[in-house]
Amino acid sequence: METEIEQARAGVITGRMAEVATQEELRPEYIRKMVAEGKIVIPGNHNRRTKAVGIGKGLRTKVNASIGTSSDIIDYEAEVRKARAAAESGADTLMELSAGGDLDRIRREVIAAVDLPVGNVPLYQAFCEAGRKYGDPNRLDPEMLFDLIERQCADGIAFMAVHCGINLYTIERLKRQGYRYGGLVSKGGVSMCAWMLANNRENPLYEQFDRVVSILKRYDTVLSLGNGLRAGAIHDSSDRAQIQELVINCELAEIGREMGCQMLVEGPGHVPLDEIEGNIRLQKRMSGEAPYYMLGPIATDVAPGFDHITAAIGAAQSSRFGADLICYITPSEHLALPNEEDVRQGVKAARIAAYIGDMNKYPEKGRERDKAMSKARRDLDWEQQFALALFPDDARAIRAGRIPEDEATCTMCGDFCASRGANGLFAADLRGDKI
Repeated sequence: METEIEQARAGVITGRMAEVATQEELRPEYIRKMVAEGKIVIPGNHNRRTKAVGIGKGLRTKVNASIGTSSDIIDYEAEVRKARAAAESGADTLMELSAGGDLDRIRREVIAAVDLPVGNVPLYQAFCEAGRKYGDPNRLDPEMLFDLIERQCADGIAFMAVHCGINLYTIERLKRQGYRYGGLVSKGGVSMCAWMLANNRENPLYEQFDRVVSILKRYDTVLSLGNGLRAGAIHDSSDRAQIQELVINCELAEIGREMGCQMLVEGPGHVPLDEIEGNIRLQKRMSGEAPYYMLGPIATDVAPGFDHITAAIGAAQSSRFGADLICYITPSEHLALPNEEDVRQGVKAARIAAYIGDMNKYPEKGRERDKAMSKARRDLDWEQQFALALFPDDARAIRAGRIPEDEATCTMCGDFCASRGANGLFAADLRGDKI
């Protein structure tokens, strides 16, 4: 079966392209053209029907939520609940990143629980299984890794973060710069570096990149080029190792597109605000505008417990300057495995950030909702305010918990309601679009 990008190049507007066009209020031909050029991807899988989600140029910035077990906490039912909580809170995609327990089981249960495109990182399971089988993850056989990638795609994985850009050259850059302040923070990246150094061999995912592409292409699974050397600290952002991996991933994105596979490029994790625009412009230039998947980015290192906020600040900037998919961060980042409430808070914070970024990325169409909300607040139209809110149930619950004496106002101001007072003074002056 042909992939979305192959069909787009043949001039075909698929059902999924048409669905994305309807969602985004764009012409189907625009979606087809961008898919053909590799500037939009639509994650899916020939073995599983999912909601069509377009990621890329000219589209609303999407939000990914990541869930999954750890070696310390293995609760299959909890992960399914977290997957559903992410979907209910408005996540566009989901990543199943389990590293503890029966990894085939949890992946299949999560895929069955939601209609979102589900992604994963195959290195997690590969090194877990090698450790269980041999007592040493560094004894992983590359053939076992490729077989696992095939098995996961067959289960219906819609996009797969594969660490192809780490090679012996990038590791040498990391060593020569004196390592890092924050170390390495990618589990897959660290595991692959350890394997390469222990075996004195090149990364098989880089060495046999065409094989990786051929597997994912059979299922039309999007290949997301993982950033295993991403910065985990503000002072490591944009260092030579990170940029070298980005260069390689952008080259691989071009090769993968030419082979007929949909391609994403993943971006850094911790980035100061003044480097976000440059990072995105660099990726877009080097990759031929491949969709960019930003992990966060977290904009400061000193707010544990509130990293959903630090990441939302970075994500809003990323969305503004052209990032296409944002990975949420939860309040428990750097502290613990997220629970269900953490997932909800992380998705909502990321959705707000993406919305703010899109207001500035697409100012011609992204601010009408805010104008309508302003009018509703001015006019004390509470039902309209709830209808326009990103999270109406949360807004209703807060108001319902603190009912004012005069229900036209709120308990913030009560008798001193500024809107009510000003309306009495200036209502007769309203005209034009302000009415």
